[in-house]
Amino acid sequence: MRDALWRLSAAEQAEAVRRAEVSAVELVESHLERIAEVNPQVNAVTQLMAERALADAAVLDRRRAAGEEPGPLAGVPFTVKETTAVAGVPTTLGAQRFRDLVAAADAPPVARLRAAGAIPVGHSNMPTLVLAGMHTRSQLFGDTVNPWDPARTPGGTSGGDAVAVATGMAALGLGNDSGGSLRVPAHFCGVAALKPTTGRFPADHRVLGPEDPGPASQMLVTDGPLARRVRDLRLAYEVLAGADPRDPRALPVPVRGEPLPGPVRVAVVADPGGHGVHPEVRAAVEAAAEALRDAGYDVREVADVPRLDETLEAYDRITMTEFAPSWPAVRGLLGPEGSRYIEMAMERTPPVDAAGLVRLMGTWLGVRRSWAEFLDEWPLLLGPSFTEPPVEPGLESRDRAGRDRVAAGLRLCTATSFAGLPGVAVPTGTDADGLPSGVQIVGRAFREDLCLDAARAVEDRLGVLTPVDPRG
Repeated sequence: MRDALWRLSAAEQAEAVRRAEVSAVELVESHLERIAEVNPQVNAVTQLMAERALADAAVLDRRRAAGEEPGPLAGVPFTVKETTAVAGVPTTLGAQRFRDLVAAADAPPVARLRAAGAIPVGHSNMPTLVLAGMHTRSQLFGDTVNPWDPARTPGGTSGGDAVAVATGMAALGLGNDSGGSLRVPAHFCGVAALKPTTGRFPADHRVLGPEDPGPASQMLVTDGPLARRVRDLRLAYEVLAGADPRDPRALPVPVRGEPLPGPVRVAVVADPGGHGVHPEVRAAVEAAAEALRDAGYDVREVADVPRLDETLEAYDRITMTEFAPSWPAVRGLLGPEGSRYIEMAMERTPPVDAAGLVRLMGTWLGVRRSWAEFLDEWPLLLGPSFTEPPVEPGLESRDRAGRDRVAAGLRLCTATSFAGLPGVAVPTGTDADGLPSGVQIVGRAFREDLCLDAARAVEDRLGVLTPVDPRG
């Protein structure tokens, strides 16, 4: 076991530490050795916290030896996206300007994972300021490489965490998602990810000062875990959920809801909006649907998801309107290359006036209502995280056609983020080119438990793809 600790799932790692079969120090050392071996090839871990991680592990070992409870994630190493504060370490957001922006305290999700016994081993790469595109390339740290194929992007914006988890450098990753930033890199790297309901996990995204962001950023951005197995997502989910005075949005909703009567109904939409879906992705959705049928779910194809095109238009207009006043300053931080993605988005979707924004906020509530009604009939929805196999790095910033293609690819992620719903990305195997394939399972608000149950059923029948060694 000691030679392959990094290969174990997070649950297996924690159980081995809890039973004193291995020490937390040995577990961290195993991951640090894996980082030293693999990270030079993939560039996913940006700021390594080796000495600190070993010190934290030694403290945990002493507490366990003294008879203290080490926590449900005892000794489990995790990475943290460069957006999210780890006390005493710079929160750079991948930008040169913030390379010395040392965090005074852990962000709420980091603090919760630590309290459960997990140990941060490093920050992870992301697109600069989370605004430079979908591909994980930052001004400060460069490109992150997809371990399955360096000619394909690992996705983003939580691409560093997805690669770290996929290659065994960490058992868990902590990223965030406002329209696919957890689910797309999970799909592209062959791992699982949970995007929670808005208000499920506490967060504090005030990295650059005391002011809170506007309504779009408040309602769309949710922190969430990535892992190689769905069971590990559930462990992290139960640790991260709950109210916190640092975030008045976070609600004390039970992590498990009431069982539903009869077989759980699952709606299947392989091509949201009818805008096209790659045959390999359609095949992945069909494979997941068959797995759920085999597990006893009532799985049926439906015509479409609610109000998709209207939702995408409202999402773009609200976010661009909120973002427009700060764009001159942000463009300077991003530089010419990094600013192309947002510039193209703003050209396509200029900001609206105050009256227009008021109308859009009404549309937002109406979209959420429509989804609630849809999910009242169909408690779960099965569909793609991205409607193509992994694409080439930087496609979304190359030209308008590339930008539109990527926006179309992640449209179900965008729509379900706008509706504030939970979603679990889960692998379904590999495609004809040997690249990971996967789906997402979306559920009613605060029914992450149903999503995780269904994702586990898919995983049990279709298998686990990672950890993998980087391929040239």
